[in-house]
Amino acid sequence: MRFSLRIFFGYFLLVSLLATYVLSLVRDEIKPAVRQSSEEVLVDTANLLAELIQPDFIAGRLDAGRFAKAIKLFAERNPQAQVWGVQRDKTFLRVYVTDAQGKVIMDSTGQALGQDYSQWRDVYLTLRGQYGARSSLADPKNELSTVMHVAAPITKGKEIVGVLTVARPNWAMQPFIDRSENKLWRAGLLLLAIGLVIGAMFSWWLSRGINKLTGFALAVSEGQTVPVPVFTANRELTTLATALGTMRERLEGKAYIENYVHDLTHELKSPLAGIRGAAEILFEEGLALKEGDHSRFTGHIRQETARMQQIVDRLLQLATLEARHALKDAEPVDIARLLDEVITALSPQAGTRQILHAPWPSAIIHGEAFLLTQAIRNLLQNALDFTPEHGQIHIGMTIAAQSLQIAIHNQGEPIPDYALTRLFERFYSLPRPATGKKSTGLGLALTRTMLELHGGSVSLANHAEGGVVARVCLPLG
Repeated sequence: MRFSLRIFFGYFLLVSLLATYVLSLVRDEIKPAVRQSSEEVLVDTANLLAELIQPDFIAGRLDAGRFAKAIKLFAERNPQAQVWGVQRDKTFLRVYVTDAQGKVIMDSTGQALGQDYSQWRDVYLTLRGQYGARSSLADPKNELSTVMHVAAPITKGKEIVGVLTVARPNWAMQPFIDRSENKLWRAGLLLLAIGLVIGAMFSWWLSRGINKLTGFALAVSEGQTVPVPVFTANRELTTLATALGTMRERLEGKAYIENYVHDLTHELKSPLAGIRGAAEILFEEGLALKEGDHSRFTGHIRQETARMQQIVDRLLQLATLEARHALKDAEPVDIARLLDEVITALSPQAGTRQILHAPWPSAIIHGEAFLLTQAIRNLLQNALDFTPEHGQIHIGMTIAAQSLQIAIHNQGEPIPDYALTRLFERFYSLPRPATGKKSTGLGLALTRTMLELHGGSVSLANHAEGGVVARVCLPLG
């Protein structure tokens, strides 16, 4: 399973368990909270009604008094109320009164008149000066039929002479409880969905960073020149990427030095051997040598020394470029203008060879003008070296799919099959047709490195119509 999916499923499990726990906790608190609020209201109601009934109760006219009449009319009322989306078309409050012995002497429903309620908690505790309340089942077979009872004392002076109890069924509050629970679950599911979206985005963001690091490591293992990835607002991944970049530079530096020492030693053997041979002859023969031979040997030493200097200079340039992983002074470069300048600069070396091209399309590359000029110049110089006298070189530039392609086609001899895969190796070179001599073998390696720094590529291949074509591909921007 992918790392990002593991993170997402772990996050999903954690959020789901936490959401379920919180929702269950809140749900379990809704019903008690609503009932506690209802009990608080019943406490005030019971005490208010106890004060209102006290005159009629003391005077002994409870059944014929104004209070009894008001309670009867209250029971017959139709409120026609819309309470937070719940329709109310009747009252639920029951009121009953007991005397000092706990006998019911008034009941708004008439169902308990004359019954002994002295042992019910609401009456029992209130007659003893305590807070009296109870919750009882109206139907023993139905757990949802509980009714809340709250009592208040009826006093004469400091003496408790009776008890007034108000009762309200809990199921009357159930619609509000159900609505609150439904809202809670909807809100919870919405928050869960939002949390999962955030978790998915976080997993994607984290896995994207890891994938970038993985891609960077794979590119380095394949020897590609890629910049160290940068991560916004992620210090840990940035630190890891920097560490990988530093490790790459050190490992590459070690291998780089080893390869260069090996290649340079191999390449310098030939000129050093020539210089040594010429020097030994000059030393041993001295003045005995003819003037022509003396000039020939000293000329050979100068020629081989110059070749060694050229190799060292090119190697230093290549080493500097290969140590870079990104452009430095990048700017918009007009490629059409750059090609014109390169052709003008090399025209004196063309001699009888013709450099032909169609009008250039307009194209801008974001890069270093000096490096791009050097790369194109190396390829055109190479084409001139392998093109016979009176031959032609065709240069074409096309734009397609956000990329720029330059083709330099010369009419020289095709590249041997054995050399096709080695042309961009350091120090590998084919003899020039005109002189039979080889170059330093670093020009094409330099060209490839310069173009890769710009995100481009270069290739050399035999053309189907004869000759050789060098193709350059660069991203537009």
